[in-house]
Amino acid sequence: MDRAFTSAIWKEPISGRAWIGTLGIRGDAVANPKVHGGPDEAVLMYAATHYATWRAEWGRDDIGPGAFGENLSVDGLTEESACLGDVYRIGTARLQVTKPREPCATLARRHRVPDMIAIVRRNGRGGWYLRVLEEGEGEAGQPIEVLDRPHPEWPVGEVGRAMLQRKADPERAARLARCPELAANWRERILGY
Repeated sequence: MDRAFTSAIWKEPISGRAWIGTLGIRGDAVANPKVHGGPDEAVLMYAATHYATWRAEWGRDDIGPGAFGENLSVDGLTEESACLGDVYRIGTARLQVTKPREPCATLARRHRVPDMIAIVRRNGRGGWYLRVLEEGEGEAGQPIEVLDRPHPEWPVGEVGRAMLQRKADPERAARLARCPELAANWRERILGY
């Protein structure tokens, strides 16, 4: 974990307006585009309520906005209330939930917690990705308006559980794969491409 590495996981809050484009937020970066980014992972959203929980669990005070590589820290949404396909208006941009964030080794290295992947899979506090349906500007403190919720039966947490259990419950996984809003790479994994 002490070996040097390149990553864009270190994020800091910004002030003022930011352009939200189809491949992400202007000024942000993706260090490894082979496994991160693209239209279905343009923006990573994270529930701000999780920060206090992590601080308490780890006895650390350095966990806050940006600590999980997220682009947007939000109040009022979690993996159990945000649903696959939800369409949000933030400022002048329209975004759509595509899939949960899968924890990776970079997250473990960033926090220096070797079993981070297993921890996040267990507790489900990984955040979720959005595609940008309409580019626009957003800024901290703006309300998030839910414009559409086509799949209330698929909260982000349930989507993640269905993926993890796809071999044990292929029928549920197949129902998930039929949702057109699901990120293409997850549909391919479920269908075995």
